[in-house]
Amino acid sequence: MEFDERLQKAILRGEKRSDEKSRAEAEKAFSEEELRRLHSEYRLALSDRIEQYVEQLGIQFPGFDFTTLFGDRGWGAAVSRDDILMNSGQRSNQYSRLEMTIRPFSSLYVLELTAKGTIRNREVFNRSHFEKLEDADQDNFIELIDHWVLEYAELFAAS
Repeated sequence: MEFDERLQKAILRGEKRSDEKSRAEAEKAFSEEELRRLHSEYRLALSDRIEQYVEQLGIQFPGFDFTTLFGDRGWGAAVSRDDILMNSGQRSNQYSRLEMTIRPFSSLYVLELTAKGTIRNREVFNRSHFEKLEDADQDNFIELIDHWVLEYAELFAAS
């Protein structure tokens, strides 16, 4: 067999291998419909967890107002309070808030958790964590929700 024939056969084998690899990746890849369904499933479970924990935080610290969040900014919950302090006849307001949401489905195909905490007019954290939808681990998000709520509670109690 001459070199030209062997070269052509090698090229055909390479093209066949590439086609097989592409087909396998296409089968493995999630369709947009599946990704939407997966995001919705995660969003429901995680937003319930957020609501439960953020509401519990509001119960532990009287004076916080609890709000369920939903819409274009995401699904989740917030607690906030506005304290009025009198010091030497001077009145000052001190605002505290914890907001945590799961962001809406986007063309980036990620699951994103955001949290923003303010204590007595000072932002103490502004965080975001995301993972690709097909690789997302719900347990990681649950741990973050737990950790961020507990961290806010500790910071608020210390202030």
